Amino acid sequence: MKKIITGLLLAGSFLANAAEPEFTAKQLQQVTELRTNASNSELSYQLLESLTTEIGPRLPGTENDKKAVAWAQAKFKELGFDKVWLEEATFPEWRRFSESGKILTPSEQPLHLTALGHSVSTPKDGITAEVVLFETLDELIAAPANSLKGKIAYINYHMNRHIDGNGYGPAVRARSTGSVEAAKKGAIGYMMRSVSTAHHRFAHTGGSHYQEGVTKIPNVTIANPDADQLARLVALGKNVTVNINVQTEDRGQGNGYNVIGQFNGTQNPEQYVLIGGHLDSWDLGTGALDDGAGVALTMAAAKHISEIKRPKRSIRVVLFAAEELGLWGAKAYFKKHANELDKIVAAAESDFGADVVYGFESNVSAASLPVVRAIAKQLAPLNVEYIGKNSANGGPDLIPFKNATSAPIFELHQDGTDYFDYHHTADDTLDKIDPAKLKQNTAAYAVFAFMAADAKTTIKAKPVASK
Repeated sequence: MKKIITGLLLAGSFLANAAEPEFTAKQLQQVTELRTNASNSELSYQLLESLTTEIGPRLPGTENDKKAVAWAQAKFKELGFDKVWLEEATFPEWRRFSESGKILTPSEQPLHLTALGHSVSTPKDGITAEVVLFETLDELIAAPANSLKGKIAYINYHMNRHIDGNGYGPAVRARSTGSVEAAKKGAIGYMMRSVSTAHHRFAHTGGSHYQEGVTKIPNVTIANPDADQLARLVALGKNVTVNINVQTEDRGQGNGYNVIGQFNGTQNPEQYVLIGGHLDSWDLGTGALDDGAGVALTMAAAKHISEIKRPKRSIRVVLFAAEELGLWGAKAYFKKHANELDKIVAAAESDFGADVVYGFESNVSAASLPVVRAIAKQLAPLNVEYIGKNSANGGPDLIPFKNATSAPIFELHQDGTDYFDYHHTADDTLDKIDPAKLKQNTAAYAVFAFMAADAKTTIKAKPVASK
């Protein structure tokens, strides 16, 4: 009987412990204070205004990119971060110098275009050729061999508008490899409709790739109104010829830096929550939405946390280098820290503009879900809905971490309905930022990061699947 009673007492003790909340009443009071402070603070907007005004566009390897690194270091120190340091990243450096285009026949009219990242130059006078229209990349791939000899291939694929930006992936296929497929068919140039939902006359740039053994041809996108004009002319059965003139340069290996700031944890400082964005931008606008907002709001979120309480675990803000040219800063970070990814208790990147956060999703072990739900409850006052699928993808710079399934990934889903009106265009400027929405983003990241860092239970990644 004594053994039975002892067993019941032990079982009761275990159940009581299991029922203990992840956060005390005092911690939840601190969360409320943090949420209120961040929601009312101008700090994230002030940081974003400073970055986009004092530095401007930040193409990797340029003088402005170097100035942005110095700016970030200085701001981290000014905000009182305990540790600030640089980690080197290398990347293929590229420059855009000039670009222009025009329709020549059936009548002369301007063509608003921009070179895609890594595009080779045209001759000094440009290239002039007949346009052959395809609706999709697959249609271009299916074209007969040599059918585009001496011509310019043009893909007219329309990107759809959606809150989660799900039209971007299908549209960007043509941006990534369209010039390769066109060259295989004999084309001397490649154009595509901008990967954009906009109606304005700004062309969208972005990364593109060549393939060894395939001739490199000039590679451009055209603004959507111009794309519509071109499509109408082709539909009328007109012989449409255009001139494209882009002057660019491949500059070989470039060097940049991930800029990192950390507030140290009080109990387990070696463990940390990773938040951040990418410091670089394309050269057409000032990179306010992509990704100045992510830089500013995560820096501000960490600062707001430090003003309330230093959590048990560290808060680390990583501003990744050369994301636009191929995630080079993220790859460098992953390589450098590959043997210690288990120290990351939560990772989230803000790289989708600055519209409101509407959803919160995790990609963590099942045992960590009670902590996730507790965080979600505190995000609800910010009108953030819990998405319980537990399959978050995270931002682009977290792709190496997610592929390794070695870190707990989170996603604070932002409304992307209008994001691709401005993304990678000259229209990505500070005036597109709504300060109130930026505050809501900052508060959401602050609540998430603080609670993940201060939880009783350490959040864990999903187990690595056996092969």
